[in-house]
Amino acid sequence: MNMPRPLVIVGTGLAGYTLAREWRKLDRERPLVMISRDDGAFYSKPMLSNALAQQKTPETLVVKPAAAMGADLEAEIRTGAEVSAIDPGAGTLTCDGEEIRYGDLVLATGAMPIHVPVAGDGGDDVIAVNNLGDYARFRRRLDGAERVAIMGPGLIGCEFANDLCSRGLPVDVFGPDTWPVSTLLPEPAGRALQEALEAAGVHFHLDTTARRIDRRDGRYRIELQNGDAFEADLVMSAVGLRPDTGLAAAAGLTVGRGIVTDRLLHTSAPQVYALGDCAEVDGMNLPYVMPIMHAARALAKTLTGDPAPVRYPAMPVVIKTPSLATVVSPPPRHAAGAWEHAGSGRNIRSTFVSPSGELLGFALTGEAAAEKQALTKQLPAVL
Repeated sequence: MNMPRPLVIVGTGLAGYTLAREWRKLDRERPLVMISRDDGAFYSKPMLSNALAQQKTPETLVVKPAAAMGADLEAEIRTGAEVSAIDPGAGTLTCDGEEIRYGDLVLATGAMPIHVPVAGDGGDDVIAVNNLGDYARFRRRLDGAERVAIMGPGLIGCEFANDLCSRGLPVDVFGPDTWPVSTLLPEPAGRALQEALEAAGVHFHLDTTARRIDRRDGRYRIELQNGDAFEADLVMSAVGLRPDTGLAAAAGLTVGRGIVTDRLLHTSAPQVYALGDCAEVDGMNLPYVMPIMHAARALAKTLTGDPAPVRYPAMPVVIKTPSLATVVSPPPRHAAGAWEHAGSGRNIRSTFVSPSGELLGFALTGEAAAEKQALTKQLPAVL
């Protein structure tokens, strides 16, 4: 009897491992191969931005090493490995020079930090934290630091800033946004978060970008386009992530903002699927935990012969800023309607309402965050 071709998953982040776990519940027989660029350890990526407050080290963030994950999942996990090519027509991929045949292939390659070039001899020293290895390097460079600068006042930048302040480190956050987390929060909620973070020790430089970053006596001098200048011992980039579509594009798969899939997570190539931060599902790229969990459960069914279109309920995003409880459920892109604001100080209740009066989104800060569950029940499904 011929052994069936394996399910091959490229990527061992939350998407890859969640799919493997859900799929193994349904299929105990078929071989599973997972391919990881790094050491394949399973850890919670969202915890990277509040690990200091949780008194976690890079080592204690690891839930299970690759060997233990392989045993649990009855999987061959290849670590420190690189997939260089996919041949969808032949049903093969090339990993470290070896050809691997697959029955189904899932790309869970995640997203890559957006690199913003900055003038000055310190520009190349800016560090982005996108995985556990990056975080370990960040923590080593944090030893002895007295001040940190963060490029990007978005969700990740604000979470890291709050975490660093919990350790007593002053932080300068700069970027072109007019208020923090402006891609998710309307202005009143963003300003409330800004006020809370400033009280915790964050200094914001908004509506501006870096002109240059120079090394100076073991530190860095950051000059901004608005004329502000300050020094820091470490500069971190948190300007955002871009879906990692390179492997898919080279194989001829359709890519847009992410690897384009239908609601079954099927790409433009036969027996090739995409999942997680790298995927653009029915026109949407949602780089958050809950969409990954819903998509992984659906794909596990599809891969075992029970086609299950992805369904996304309303999934509010909790911003991990202990200085101010903040939760947001953004309205659909291009939705007709307007924001309505209530509350004062740091307790802001912002709702996005359609012309017919339907609630389409919300942003809640402080005491208003207690309404999250009640308002979520009123929201339509995302997909």
